[in-house]
Amino acid sequence: MLALAERCFAELPDFMRGPAGDVRILVMDYAEDELLDEMEIDDALDLTGLYVGVPLTLESVTQPAMDRPLIYLYRLPILFEWAQRGDVTLEEMVRHVFIHELGHHFGWSDAEIDAKLAEEH
Repeated sequence: MLALAERCFAELPDFMRGPAGDVRILVMDYAEDELLDEMEIDDALDLTGLYVGVPLTLESVTQPAMDRPLIYLYRLPILFEWAQRGDVTLEEMVRHVFIHELGHHFGWSDAEIDAKLAEEH
């Protein structure tokens, strides 16, 4: 799954890849219980990815982010959703989740992210 996300990253348009350059990608089977509790998510299969960091729109020269931004991809929820859908490849599914989380790094709202993803199709 990491290889699929890295391929997606490499294929990003320049206007996205440049600003996303320092984002780390971490693949885990599921989100940790504490995180799910904090987000009030009852079923670990409901969370396919998560962005952790300061969106670029909130960073400033005088107050830069102290940690590199991180995108978590949760392997089993992604595989579960992919199997349930049956209408996309695994690569398309990983790309969708990765781009969605990367959108949060750029400071895009969920609606803006959805619009950008819809433009791809």
